Amino acid sequence: MRVPIAHDLPKDTVRNRLKSRSHKIRDFVPGGMADVETSWPDEDCMNLSVSTMGQRVDGKVLIEENQVVFEVNLPPALSFVEPMVAKAIASQGQRMLADKSGD
Repeated sequence: MRVPIAHDLPKDTVRNRLKSRSHKIRDFVPGGMADVETSWPDEDCMNLSVSTMGQRVDGKVLIEENQVVFEVNLPPALSFVEPMVAKAIASQGQRMLADKSGD
């Protein structure tokens, strides 16, 4: 699943906001009961792994000039929640990029 989020920010600003706010990804998961691990294989890609309720979801966030793309690999058992997950990523992803994110 790919969820693009448009932005008009410099890439450095996007990187800094994602790095400083990546701990908020656990808030994307209902109930906040998730373990989230992130790593940066390069400056424009953040890998992530989210584990909750016995399921693990891997993905990455790609920083592009005019958009950030969340790529998430949902396991087949969770494919039915894809529309809800995409909507939550779009909403929360915008908040992560916003100037005021409640840091």
